[in-house]
Amino acid sequence: MIFGMDPLTFAHVLLSLIGIVTGIIVLIGMIEDAGLPTLTWIFLATTVLTSVTGFVFFPFTKLLPSHIVGIISLILLAAALYALYGAQLDGGWRRVYVVTATCALYLNVFVLVVQLFLKVPALNALAPTQAEPPFVAAQGAVVVAFLILGLMALRRFGT
Repeated sequence: MIFGMDPLTFAHVLLSLIGIVTGIIVLIGMIEDAGLPTLTWIFLATTVLTSVTGFVFFPFTKLLPSHIVGIISLILLAAALYALYGAQLDGGWRRVYVVTATCALYLNVFVLVVQLFLKVPALNALAPTQAEPPFVAAQGAVVVAFLILGLMALRRFGT
């Protein structure tokens, strides 16, 4: 057990956190019109691996909301990877990359907030069903933050 998690769960969480941290740096880089190729590669790779390990490491008995988020994330990441490495951000592919990379990062943060409210006792006490105002407010703040940051990135890096 590592921090109360089995090794596979720990690896999944670690990949997710690396993806979130590097993704935020990459998003800030886009806002500052900087490419950050190494961090971008780390962000994309760990975010892909986060979704893949979600399917591989955990039992799959029926389609859950987490699986749908993972599928959407992988579709977004496929488009981001093609836009960046296949199309070399040429023309409209630059905008596709900004939007899809930002949305994939958002989904990772969305899941982080869900997990925090599930696993942190103080947050779980505030929103045990994740329908209570504190959870809705936290997810609303995340959406607003990503809309603002995404639009800023699109304005600076997407043109």
